[in-house]
Amino acid sequence: MIGRLRGIILEKQPPLVLLEAGGVGYEIYMPMTCFYQLPALEQQAIVFTHFVVREDVQLLYGFNDKQTRTLFRELIKVNGVGPKLALAILSGMSAQQFVRAVGHEEISTLITLPGVGKKTAERLVVEMKDRFKRLHGDIFNDRGDIASSVVSGHHISDADIEAQAASALVALGYKPQEASRLVSKIATPGADCETLIRDALRRVL
Repeated sequence: MIGRLRGIILEKQPPLVLLEAGGVGYEIYMPMTCFYQLPALEQQAIVFTHFVVREDVQLLYGFNDKQTRTLFRELIKVNGVGPKLALAILSGMSAQQFVRAVGHEEISTLITLPGVGKKTAERLVVEMKDRFKRLHGDIFNDRGDIASSVVSGHHISDADIEAQAASALVALGYKPQEASRLVSKIATPGADCETLIRDALRRVL
């Protein structure tokens, strides 16, 4: 089991980051709320990981802290919630926001997340409230939300940035047309990819 990696960020293509550790490049899928907090390219980062092995694929998911990883691991235990949906949930809101939504039984908030319908939202509330009783640590603290994104400094056209943002939303579970529509509504000249993704996700909440 790969539980923690420390290395240099080689590539950042939301929601995927390529981290070189010990001469090996690891492709790691991260929820956007964690992705926003990564340092710039060529900088060192520490990522807590969860390794998923299936018959057809092996995937590595990464998080900035153990609490968010713990929440991810609890989410994928819920019936009908796999790693991809758990990634989308934690991209749409921080761990603290999710805990708060479940605690207050905010079904209307949960169903705005990609891939979460009313039945899934109700199941999340019922099962996760019970799981929260057994969890410890500071996951329940109302600390600051998403950190500001880091601009890499490389010049990319606005159209390419918008396309990357839409592609990331598709990877998180949105349909291509819906992803393009969300990005086009909030796109502004000079905005970076991570800002567009963050603003698009906030718009649906």
